[in-house]
Parts: sequence; structure tokens; C-alpha cells
Amino acid sequence: MNGADSLIETLAKAGVEVCFANPGTSEMHFVSALDRVECIRPVLGLFEGVVTGAADGYGRIAGKPAAALLHLGPGLGNGVANLHNARRACSPILAVVGEHASDHVALDAPLTMDIETLARPVSKWVRTTQAGRVGGDTADAVAAARDGIPGTATLILPADAAWEAGDGPVEVASVEGRSPVDDARIEAIARLVKTGEPIVFLMTGSALVGRGLDAAGRIAAATGVTLMSNTFNGRAERGAGRPRISRLPYFGEMAVDALTPFAHVVLVENNSPVSFFAYPGKPSSLIPAGAKLHTLAAPQEDGADALERLADFLSLAKVPEAGAGSRPDVPSGALDVKAVWQAVAALMPDNAIVSDECGTSARGADGLTAVSSPHDWLHLTGGSIGQAGPVAVGAAVARPDATVFCMQGDGGAMYTLQALWTQARERLNVITVIFANRSYEILKTEFKRVGVEAPGPRAMSMLDLGNPDIDWVALANGLGVEAHCPKTAEEFSGKLRDAIRQGGPHLFEVGV
Repeated sequence: MNGADSLIETLAKAGVEVCFANPGTSEMHFVSALDRVECIRPVLGLFEGVVTGAADGYGRIAGKPAAALLHLGPGLGNGVANLHNARRACSPILAVVGEHASDHVALDAPLTMDIETLARPVSKWVRTTQAGRVGGDTADAVAAARDGIPGTATLILPADAAWEAGDGPVEVASVEGRSPVDDARIEAIARLVKTGEPIVFLMTGSALVGRGLDAAGRIAAATGVTLMSNTFNGRAERGAGRPRISRLPYFGEMAVDALTPFAHVVLVENNSPVSFFAYPGKPSSLIPAGAKLHTLAAPQEDGADALERLADFLSLAKVPEAGAGSRPDVPSGALDVKAVWQAVAALMPDNAIVSDECGTSARGADGLTAVSSPHDWLHLTGGSIGQAGPVAVGAAVARPDATVFCMQGDGGAMYTLQALWTQARERLNVITVIFANRSYEILKTEFKRVGVEAPGPRAMSMLDLGNPDIDWVALANGLGVEAHCPKTAEEFSGKLRDAIRQGGPHLFEVGV
């Protein structure tokens, strides 16, 4: 057994089932070892940003890490943007980055670079392994990815460590979850809730799924506390029968306005909210003047457990399940942004997943889908575009019986369009909707927000995705995905219904 076998068999022993990969020469022993451990499914991505984004999507849905195999420092560099998004989503990932053989690194071969330094900003744990200890280091990496706040553990694998004798498969140590909140804080928040003053719980993480969401719903229904989530969240459970939670608006002044009615802002697995960017003359903190900030659960603490204990301390009975509500009708007439979301809301099957990177084309989406069938929503957590397609890949691999809707603007989709090829190769149930407005539309708004009043034609050309127009139907067909460019709401709805029924990957280009 060599080091690569030790690595793969340790992963299998730890319950890792998938390896998203874009390998090169230094990883060939790892690739060969996959032949000998059939319980790990290899999934090829044609660009490392697809590999890392897919591992992110898988971790969000499966709740456990996949491996992401990358080729040397440049391969990691290509995947860093989606590892940044994964860090903000708190997704468990084991990134395995190949390295030159130990004695080759000193020769400064063309692909040599400082991998550890590159990995640290997007990783919670980084280690370069050595011959004879690969299995043990792999076990430590898996534990690190799952321990406390989940995240990316980056294991750097020199080629000689992979081909020389290994230390065999190693058991992963028991993993500690997030820290519990102490009783005194639960009691303090309970006293605050009992005052009857206007309170908003600003939540993310485990508060938006499962038992955390149920407990938050109990508290809100019984006490009048308002529930609000971050603008962008790793995963949120939504739809009929689930508590309805509004999202903090994206633009800073709108977010402040949304929080202004409340005397108290209670954070659940959250930091104090700040605007995405700084703007001249506008504050970066989004907490209104006069509002008091409290913490029920810090990011490293167990928000779901804290909410359950708070509900129990308040002696709240279980709230009866909400009714199914009334879905919107299937739309007719012109095909615009609203009609697209209305069709998705009307036709969405149970337990669907939405991978959302729509930018300006997300207007109205929350309201229209609020009473659709129960579904999961995956947001662009770190703001680095090019996430939705790869995340949809990982989510579809994690839950193959679900329909995954990849809702994306044309600008972001061009960053990682190779995800379509992986969807076709793996026959994944992903329906991609490209909102083709032929521009970086959000940046037109940002010109004014940062104080640029009259950008000229050369400046505006930097936001223009036309000349030539991108033909998404041709691109998708060329990558093996059936594609359509519907012109009416009726045509879109009919073909969307067919795509849901047929399964497999489909793409719709919608001009907006």
C-alpha cells in the first residue's frame, strides 16, 4: 500500500463518498488509487473553479465533506474563488492539492509555487504531508473539515508521499460540533423577549434548517419576535409548511431601513451585519442608531440548540404546521423575470434545490417561491460570481433524486460554464436558467452609488456583454446539455414542465 492508497482508504473509512477532481501529473497515484476503492465516486470537472464549487454545493446539502482534487498551486489558484464562497457558507471540504516530489520543489520547476500560503486565506486547516504519514494526516484533515465551524481543510500531497509506502487507512478521531451556549445567555435573551419590545432575530447557519428553523418558528409565532436571515446564506429551508423568514436587503441603506423598526437585534450564528462595500458618506455598519445588539449564538456556537433551549425555557408549545398556502398560477404572456420565477414557483417539485446567483434578476423570487413545495435555497455566500453552476453540480450529486434549479445571470455563468459539461457527463438533474441581460447590470447601479455620476462610453463598454451576444443555446448544446430559448411565458412553462419530468440537465436562455 502506497501513500495514495492510504489517503483514499482513509477517506472511505471516514465516510467520504465523492471526489470532485481536475488532476495532473503529480496526482496520478491518487487517481490510480480510485480504481481500488470503488465506494468513492470520482467526478471530473474541466476547470478547478467547478471542482471547488461542486465540493461546496455537496457539503451544503450532504452535511459532510467531499474531496476536491487540484493540480499543484495553479490548480488551487483557479479554484480559490469558490473556496472563498465555501468558507463563507461554512461548507465542509477536503481539498487535496498535489505537489511536486519533495526533492523536486527546491529546483523551482515551472509549476512550483508556495501552495500553503495560497491555501491559508480560504482554509481553516493546512498541512503538507510526508511519506509514511499520509493516512494519519488525511484523518486529521477530515476531522478538521468537520470540527466546530465546518470549513475547508487543505492537505498538500507531494508526489513522492503518494508513491512511497503508506501508513495504511487511519481512523478519524471523534469530531466535536459547535460549542453550546451557556444557560445564562439563554436566560438573558428569554428575559429580553418577555419585555415585548420590538425584536428581530438575525439568523444564519443551523438556524435556517431543520430543528433550528422549527424552534425559531415556535418562538416567532408565540412571542411576536421577527425572524430575518442574512442576505446570503449557505443553505435555507423554505416553502410551504416552514416558517417564513425575510432576508436582509442587499443595499446598505435598505438594510438599515429594514432593521430600524427594532429596538433589539439578536444575532444567531452571526456577526454584526455590514454592507458589502464602502460608499462615500454612508456607514458600513448596518445596525441602526439606537438599536441594541445582542448575541444568542456566536458563529462558533450551536444556534439550533440555542433556539431549541430558548423555546423550551419560554415554555412554548409546538406550533402546528402551517398550511400549504397557494402557489401562483402558471404564467402567460410576455416572458420576463417575474414570469420565470412565477413558473418555477408554480411547477417546483417537492424537495427541490435552488442554486441562486441571479443578482438583479432575483427581484420577486422570495415572495413568489415562499409557498412553493418545500425546498432548499443556496445563496452566493462570498459574493464571488461563478458559483451557481458548480454548486448545482455538487447539490445534485449529494441528492440525486432532487430537481436542482440553477438560476444565474449571464455574466456569472461565463466564469464556470464548464459545469454544464459535468452535468451532462454525470446526467445530473439540473435545470439551468440563464437570465441574459447582456451586461454586468448591477455595476450600472454601483456607478452612481460610489459617486460616479456620468460614466462615458468607454467606461460603459466594460459592463457590456454584447458585441457579440453570447449564444447560450449553442454553448450548452456543445457541452452536451439540451437547451432552449423560449420567447413566451407559455413556452417557457411548458418546456420547464417537460424538463422536470424528463430529468437530466437542461438549460433555458431567457432574454431580459
